[in-house]
Amino acid sequence: MFLVGLTGGIATGKSTVSSMMKDMGVPVVDADLIARQIVEPGKRAWKKIREVFGDEVFLDSGEIDRPKLGAIVFSDAEKRRALNKITHPDIYSEIRGQVLKHFLRGEQFVILDLPLLYESNKVSNYLYKTIVVSCDDEMQLERLLERNQYSEKEAIARIEAQMPLERKCQLADIIIENSGSIAETRKQVEGIIKLLRSSNHHIYNRVLYGGFFIALLAGILVLVYWLCIR
Repeated sequence: MFLVGLTGGIATGKSTVSSMMKDMGVPVVDADLIARQIVEPGKRAWKKIREVFGDEVFLDSGEIDRPKLGAIVFSDAEKRRALNKITHPDIYSEIRGQVLKHFLRGEQFVILDLPLLYESNKVSNYLYKTIVVSCDDEMQLERLLERNQYSEKEAIARIEAQMPLERKCQLADIIIENSGSIAETRKQVEGIIKLLRSSNHHIYNRVLYGGFFIALLAGILVLVYWLCIR
């Protein structure tokens, strides 16, 4: 199995592309979904956020007031780092668990949908390819204003909190240009999935890691045998 990273800028259409891939039967590990799950009431990260940020970022229901917390962390880089320090360990732990499940199921490849793929740089060394979903700057801002009802100042702050989209495109192996129609984007996604499915890289990884686990098991058996005959 091999891993493919999917990222983009805020409001460039990454979630749309991710959904298309799921519709095509491709396994996707969605970091945004995991990030929402690990801060559900009562969970470790939820408790830590209450401890660090206080009761004012929580609703009466006990759930996190996402707009309020977002306004705080996107206007203060230090608080944004504090939030990431709380949530990232749990997010990446769950990502590893889901990847392992897909590996045991014999999947050829898995898409890792990671908004901060390049910013966090935690999994880049394990990726076969990286895909960036891009669009022009005006469209990105327009989509964000329409989607979240932000003021222009708030929207720009959220865009600027991430690595510049131009830099992400420079780092990417594959770029999906999402400034056009849904049909045009789908055509690009279909071509990419066809390309990935034609790859034999998963065979190389299975031989490599399979050999490692066999060697490890053999070492354990030899150690057990040696201890038993002493």
